[in-house]
Amino acid sequence: MSTGDAQSDVRAVENLNSANKRIKSEIAKVIIGQDDVIDQLLISLLANGHCLLVGVPGLAKTLLISTLAQVLDLKFSRIQFTPDLMPSDITGTDIIEEDHATGKREFRFVKGPVFANIVLADEINRTPPKTQAALLQAMQEHEVTAAGETFKLDEPFFVLATQNPIEQEGTYPLPEAQLDRFMFNVMVDYPSSQEERDIVKTTTTVQSFQLEKILTPTDLSAYQQLVRRVPVSDHLIEYAVDLARATRPAESTAPDFVKNWVNWGAGPRASQYLILAAKTKAILDGRPTPGPEDVRFAAYPVLRHRIVTSFNAEADGVDTIEIIRRLLETIKERS
Repeated sequence: MSTGDAQSDVRAVENLNSANKRIKSEIAKVIIGQDDVIDQLLISLLANGHCLLVGVPGLAKTLLISTLAQVLDLKFSRIQFTPDLMPSDITGTDIIEEDHATGKREFRFVKGPVFANIVLADEINRTPPKTQAALLQAMQEHEVTAAGETFKLDEPFFVLATQNPIEQEGTYPLPEAQLDRFMFNVMVDYPSSQEERDIVKTTTTVQSFQLEKILTPTDLSAYQQLVRRVPVSDHLIEYAVDLARATRPAESTAPDFVKNWVNWGAGPRASQYLILAAKTKAILDGRPTPGPEDVRFAAYPVLRHRIVTSFNAEADGVDTIEIIRRLLETIKERS
């Protein structure tokens, strides 16, 4: 990279750090608290990944995502996943249209709600696998195939799926292969006592918000490219790979607690996302290159849904959070 390009990237990092503060300031006009969730959403968006949000109803997940879309000037669409939802309800459908001048009839493709920049798949586990799979191609390839024709989706393209962790009756759990396509599994927790008081105070009065648009879709695409150019040391890549490999019970280097509590560990996507998330976290904070603390920050949302626990873990009352915590204590950066 030339000196001019390097200086340009340093300026872009400074601009992004400034924009990050302004984005959070705008979101705070509408959303109280949830700072970690907002950080993880922004990281995943800039790293060109997708998010699975897990939280009980009433925690303003939909409002947060629509607010983020407004602040970033992105087209937003929400799909409520239900047992009778069909794949064409997501991707779009062919309709017969008559030309009034000639009387000729022909098929025309009407685009579905997936043709947006931010797609909220609300309660994705309420719909059967066939419909869940309609999102797979869009998430992976950023395109949709219908009636033998392929349509490119507008960039940037970002899928946010929500799941209610309590109600499991009448749901269709996402298969591991589909879970793996989500960069982050984001836990949306209850607000603190003070935050809840502030929420009640602000939402039970007349309120009007004027949100400023901080970035454009073009800016976002440029910053997504910037993330790819952020330099990372081999030392950090080794640390990320060591962490991901340590989750696999068949690995000789896996700790004993992993062999006891884990049936299936994280695949290579986990290592990629640990590094991408670390790079994005660093430049959002205004730092030119990431460190081990950035990988540790990314470990929970990246690994949480990629570790399949065993019966022993269930019997011992151990969840994936505890396994990741122990991994971070056990696996150290190579000196």
